[in-house]
Amino acid sequence: MARRAAYSSSPLAVLRRHFGLPQDTLAAFLRVAPAQLSRLEAGHRTLSAAVVERLLPLLQTLPDPAAPPAAAEADDPAAHLAPPDAAPLATRLAQCQHQARQLRRELAAITTKLETARRWQQALPPLLATAADAPARAWLLRRREQAAADLDGETAARYHLLRLRAGALEAEAAGLAALLSG
Repeated sequence: MARRAAYSSSPLAVLRRHFGLPQDTLAAFLRVAPAQLSRLEAGHRTLSAAVVERLLPLLQTLPDPAAPPAAAEADDPAAHLAPPDAAPLATRLAQCQHQARQLRRELAAITTKLETARRWQQALPPLLATAADAPARAWLLRRREQAAADLDGETAARYHLLRLRAGALEAEAAGLAALLSG
């Protein structure tokens, strides 16, 4: 079973987290083996003068942990992005709209099937009570079985899943349309 690494607050670990660097990448920059960097982070080894010299410029860019967070760190990271390219957004918008329309058509078909099954369930008791001959009664009993099958839990689950997927696609499409218009 793999061990989970302990959280480290060493300057090296803080630096790696701040810049999103894996150990092997920082180790390559510092010109040490990844295993040695691991021991340095854990405090099992001390930093050599050469490593400190290579590390110092990076460490000086870290924010002061005692200082309150700057306003730039608290704002939306998307504010620093370039304006999005409209082509992939428009393509995804068209995909979402198309898939949502398909799902809504499937939902309409299931809704019709469910409404028909409910109508049969309501109509069948008096029809069965007045059925005079065996073939008519057998036909009505088959309609009852079909209505029960159409109203089963699997159909209900499919209906709700389709409804949720269509709603999610429509919400994504609305978000994309707003992004494209703004």
